[in-house]
Amino acid sequence: MKEKLTALIAEVEQFTAQKPEQVEEFRIKILGSKGILKDLFADFKNVPNEEKKEVGQLINQVKENAQAKIDALKAVFENAVNSTETIDLTKPAYPNEVGSRHPISLVKNEIIEIFSRIGFTVSEGPEIEDDWHNFSALNFPPEHPARDMQDTFFVESANGEMALRTHTSSVQVRIMENQKPPIRTLSPGRVYRNEAISARAHCFFHQIEGLYIAENVSFADLKQTLLYFAKEMFGEQTEIRLRPSYFPFTEPSAEVDVSCSVCNSKGCNVCKYSGFLEILGCGMVDPNVLENCGIDSKKYSGFAFGMGVERIAMLKYKINDLRLYSEGDVRFLNQFKGAL
Repeated sequence: MKEKLTALIAEVEQFTAQKPEQVEEFRIKILGSKGILKDLFADFKNVPNEEKKEVGQLINQVKENAQAKIDALKAVFENAVNSTETIDLTKPAYPNEVGSRHPISLVKNEIIEIFSRIGFTVSEGPEIEDDWHNFSALNFPPEHPARDMQDTFFVESANGEMALRTHTSSVQVRIMENQKPPIRTLSPGRVYRNEAISARAHCFFHQIEGLYIAENVSFADLKQTLLYFAKEMFGEQTEIRLRPSYFPFTEPSAEVDVSCSVCNSKGCNVCKYSGFLEILGCGMVDPNVLENCGIDSKKYSGFAFGMGVERIAMLKYKINDLRLYSEGDVRFLNQFKGAL
């Protein structure tokens, strides 16, 4: 048995091949299901106990040497084929890189998907709005100081004064005017405000607003909805806090902060070193808004909320400058390749 194995080791070492088919034949002969090595393993039980260790080592050496020889010869033939391949003159000089989704699109789609699990549908509307849908229907009377809260881009029009929408609440007005409760909808889109551009603000940004109107809707429903969203978006460890605020179209109103994931609540320039970052405003829909849209405020109640997609993306991807989203820097965008 030992002599047979020694001879087989020598045979493996001396083996050469002129073409790939010979390598495959050699593999089948030595390592195949009906090859020499399988027969040797079958005969191993007849080897005296005092020789089993030495014979076993020789069998393993045959297997390892044969596999190494086969791999080496295959590599030789593959390299030879590659070196003789003709050049495809129709190929581009540089590889065409596959693009990726923008982080704003990634986050917007994720927000929509989270709220769709609890019954919210998507509604869209025009970016150039009239005064009624952008202001008056939302409890912004003419000359009301609340209109100064949002610096507006106005547009000249033959139909009267128009404006680039300052929020997607205008879409909610259109929904309430044309749909009977219960209403449960999200309004994503781009909005515009005349603000100084900085790491935390821009003259245009993306917003998603939510609206839920039905009978017996309470502030507790609003709080639980937003807590569910925060944990789904940023992780189970996320904390939220609600601070009293004012919006003309909701009463009571609140600002919602989440624990800053950029610095793990330790304090950074994004959260102004507070450990929390404001992500949205919310509140119970003012009865005047319901009545303006033809909904009986004595029968129905509801809540609304609005968030900036850029701010959510800053938290999720630990981005510390909002301007990066619109600069088109490929180095920045390439970081999101492979994201869904």
